[in-house]
Amino acid sequence: MTQAVQAYSYAGPSTLTADGRLGLSTSGGTALSGPQAHPRFFSGLLTHAAPAAAGLLAVADVALTRYHQPRPGWTRDPVVTCDGDRLRFESFSACGGVYARLDVLELDGDVLDRGTTNVDVNGPLRESLARVGGRDPLHLGVGPDELTVTTLDGAVVEKKVPLPERWLRGFAEVQVIAAGFDLRAELAGPQAVRFLRSLPRGARTTVWAVPAGRDLRLSSGPARGGVGLSGTGRVATLLPLLRFAKKLRVYGPADGSSAAGAWELELPGMRYTLAVSPEPWRGFSGEGAVLSDLATDEAAADADVVGMLLNFEPTVELGLLADRAGLPVERVRAALTQLGTAGRVGYDLHEAAHFHRELPYDRDQVAQLNPRLTAARRLVASGAVRLAGDTAEVTTDGGMRRVRIASGECTCPWWYDHRGSRGPCKHVLAARIAARPSSAEPEGAARQGTAAP
Repeated sequence: MTQAVQAYSYAGPSTLTADGRLGLSTSGGTALSGPQAHPRFFSGLLTHAAPAAAGLLAVADVALTRYHQPRPGWTRDPVVTCDGDRLRFESFSACGGVYARLDVLELDGDVLDRGTTNVDVNGPLRESLARVGGRDPLHLGVGPDELTVTTLDGAVVEKKVPLPERWLRGFAEVQVIAAGFDLRAELAGPQAVRFLRSLPRGARTTVWAVPAGRDLRLSSGPARGGVGLSGTGRVATLLPLLRFAKKLRVYGPADGSSAAGAWELELPGMRYTLAVSPEPWRGFSGEGAVLSDLATDEAAADADVVGMLLNFEPTVELGLLADRAGLPVERVRAALTQLGTAGRVGYDLHEAAHFHRELPYDRDQVAQLNPRLTAARRLVASGAVRLAGDTAEVTTDGGMRRVRIASGECTCPWWYDHRGSRGPCKHVLAARIAARPSSAEPEGAARQGTAAP
């Protein structure tokens, strides 16, 4: 597995003082004012201290956990985005199969800038967050205060951690997959508590949550309108939040095509969302949901245009963005997918809209994270694709593969194993790229060229 090394550099450790002042240290982010070593985004009150502390701890727990084949040694810091009227804390599990986000919606204070960065969540802070209770407000500072800024002589806390390729790619894949989810059920607080506490304790157990009136029932197999949950232990971070739960919303694929799903708890003044991959061993990185959009000729150029129009908005309105960019909505959607490969957009299920963020990672580290697409373009460039109407033959080292371009069927082992459930294979992508008149391969060569030896 390819890994890049990310260096976190903090002005000091994040702390929670006895008088309820939570200071989150930031490291190397992007703000409206430009790149910052230690951006300062917010200073003010969170009116619901206990659920905020528990929610932040839940996000940090996901960042520290490897649900599939657990092993020690994993440490990551959550990502936070300030977009003016809310704070979004995000993390991914080490195995890449669980995505968590806490949206803090009620801010009472000063938004000092907008942007994205990492925040330090260390061991002592975790212990302090676990002890927060009562109804007193919590004073939150995201970024060093003015005194710290003026006396800062350099970072006093440094962390160097590996960032696996599948973990980075997961941020891109999950926003595309989530955009295809529908709301399947909404439960009031008491029903939500009862249902989540009824889940089997076995971490590897697979169940289906099926709507039953205003409630959910458990099923051992797929059922109409149900949402799959493979590995019930992967939603364990919901359980400590149940004492604050006002509602539970469950989302799943609109076409029922997979067991992926999302679980959203509405808390006082905030929302906590978990997106879970179809199987514990399947990270979001391998789902291939971004590949069809990335394979279009216009996506990269459109992404440059659309990217310049993003401004850390709480929600990205596709129609408005299309008007401003002078592009059709479908091309804007593909451009957002392209931007998502660099972590520049996420997707909010509750709002049914994208949001802007800038992951605080070196862009060179995330530039080549789609090996299937890279392989497909290499096949086209080598003349390995022969088109014949609606079908194509693609020659590879493994032999000749026959492709039905429109349906995405292929004779390769990947297609037989997954039947399109994890995105198109490299042969289908290559055929679709070659079939476009504007392909990087000249039209005549693409349609009449011989297969590579």
